[in-house]
Amino acid sequence: MTARAPAARRAAVLGSPIAHSLSPVLHRAAYDALGLTEWSYDRFEVDEEALPGFVAGLDETWAGLSLTMPLKRAVIPLLDEITETAASVEAVNTLIRTADGRKVGDNTDIPGMVAALRERGVEQVGSAAILGAGATASSALAALSRVCAGEIVAYVRSAARAAEMREWGERLGVDLRTADWSDAAEALRAPLVVATTPAGATDALAHDVPERPATLFDVLYDPWPTQLAARWSMYGGAVVSGLDLLVHQAVLQVEQMTGHRPAPLDAMRKAGEHALASR
Repeated sequence: MTARAPAARRAAVLGSPIAHSLSPVLHRAAYDALGLTEWSYDRFEVDEEALPGFVAGLDETWAGLSLTMPLKRAVIPLLDEITETAASVEAVNTLIRTADGRKVGDNTDIPGMVAALRERGVEQVGSAAILGAGATASSALAALSRVCAGEIVAYVRSAARAAEMREWGERLGVDLRTADWSDAAEALRAPLVVATTPAGATDALAHDVPERPATLFDVLYDPWPTQLAARWSMYGGAVVSGLDLLVHQAVLQVEQMTGHRPAPLDAMRKAGEHALASR
């Protein structure tokens, strides 16, 4: 009796813009390491207007999707179910298509941040600081709610952003205080600093890094290192990078989509490092 060939399965990352995404590199590396020769992972330029049609077209060959901006909230009305983690920040970066065709939304950014910190030995801190208040800041705040026992201070540029962060703090049940960006140098003395800002936004703070910094989690990965991360490392502080986050959240996606646990973290990281070095 001839053995049946494994069924081809599909996954992809959607977003706009999407050409820069490292997700295909990470997921394909995982498939190679796991021997999933019939699996494919692609990228598709999809905006909010095109998203409903794409999701409606997912058939039984699809295992799931990775979602990046601007789709993390736009996808929610298209789902059959959303996890508590994703609901806590109203952001879905992972869509799983179940065997019975249901579409379930999850957020692996939050546990991915926690896992990246734990890999660097950060299990719990007494206080923390967040630089910025954009889309990533709410996920960072949710992650900090799991590792920070005390006050979290968010340094922001406007009263509107401060109000948004305070609202997220209330929703997540964390002890949050906001401060003006002009005082951001004070943040660098915290036991854990999470920089969620765009490229270049923290460059001026590099000169304010203390002589004995603790831990910096900078969510950027390209370009890398940022000026802040480079100075932090030079002074002997621990640095967690955006690539660490990207890999850890992708590990969780691979596990959910394929059912293989644990996903090959080292192989995925090496593939990501090689891809970034080649840019």
